[in-house]
Amino acid sequence: MPVALEDIMRLLCSISEERKMKAAVRHSGRGALVTGAVAFVGGLVGGPPGLAVGGTVGGLLGAWMTSGQFKPVPQIIMELPPAEQQKLFNEATAIVRHLEWTDAVQLTMLVMGSEALQQQLLAMLTNYVTKELRAEVQYDD
Repeated sequence: MPVALEDIMRLLCSISEERKMKAAVRHSGRGALVTGAVAFVGGLVGGPPGLAVGGTVGGLLGAWMTSGQFKPVPQIIMELPPAEQQKLFNEATAIVRHLEWTDAVQLTMLVMGSEALQQQLLAMLTNYVTKELRAEVQYDD
């Protein structure tokens, strides 16, 4: 039976959705730059107290700038270009190749019934998102 790319993508979306996976490209450099710049200006203007206030304000500003940029992993998966979906497909197929299914629903049920398969697929997906997409993964529990 040929394995359908759509079935595997739906499976990965289901698993990542159940675990409430989110990912964001890291912008910590930008946040650190803002923090340092505001602290520097605060130090120039107000001396040591200005440095403390500038560091605090800069830290809050840097955190605010980089917050809220997490997207649900299922959304990221569905927005991937076909070549990237094919990479994910190849890696996931290697994990579930021994299973027999007829559609995405049956495949998802088989995988959800096996904690070991879920863990393998989650590890593969997390590795893909962090290495290939250079993103930070977050789980909301």
